[in-house]
Amino acid sequence: MRKFILHYHFFKNAGTSVDAMLKKNFGAAWGTREFDGSHGQVMQQVADWIRSNPHTLAFSSHTAHMPPPKGPALQCFPVLFVRHPIDRIASAYYFERKQGGDGFGAVLARNTTLAGYIEVRLSMSYDAQCRDFHSYRLGQMFPSDTGSQAERALRAVKELPFVGLVEAYEQSIRRMTAWLQPHFPQVQAVVMARNTSRDHSAPLDIRLAEVREEIGNALYRRLEEINEADFAVYEAVRANYQGQVA
Repeated sequence: MRKFILHYHFFKNAGTSVDAMLKKNFGAAWGTREFDGSHGQVMQQVADWIRSNPHTLAFSSHTAHMPPPKGPALQCFPVLFVRHPIDRIASAYYFERKQGGDGFGAVLARNTTLAGYIEVRLSMSYDAQCRDFHSYRLGQMFPSDTGSQAERALRAVKELPFVGLVEAYEQSIRRMTAWLQPHFPQVQAVVMARNTSRDHSAPLDIRLAEVREEIGNALYRRLEEINEADFAVYEAVRANYQGQVA
């Protein structure tokens, strides 16, 4: 049985820090790659990537689709983190604003305010950056005819063996390590802060209050309504870390 870790690197959900931990633990046996295409095409590309790298133990990708790869001789250990939806949106904006490059998000962020960034991205019905980002990614775990996106995302949270929480990052890393160690004895819990774009020393409620003040009550309430499914996902994961959320 071939065992491997697949890190679904959700944008601005501490994924760079998780990658740093995996790279430190696995060295050359860690790999990363991005994909493009339809859901079926991406699933096939991910499967081919894993098969063509038999000595890699930990894989990471921003663009790999769920569900985790399956096979008669494969055992996938999927790793992913979720985060408060509005805090993630603000973090994405500030990251894209400073990162440089000529991608759509980076150019938009450098040329508008946080409110402008949100308004533009919400106007694009196909764009999930500010609209139920987590439930969109998690909902891919099950066929679309098995429930709404929100229902499928919540089902994924229940059935996945591990879902980390950014607001309880150290506790999540310890939990993830305890789950992985029986199968990957070399894994050690290493908390490594990487690629942070905002001051996370302030409590979450303070950060959210700052976002509300910056974008205004009306847009903040609109974000809450549009991200209703994501808030359900966030609360479901947070319930697994009761008393541990910063």
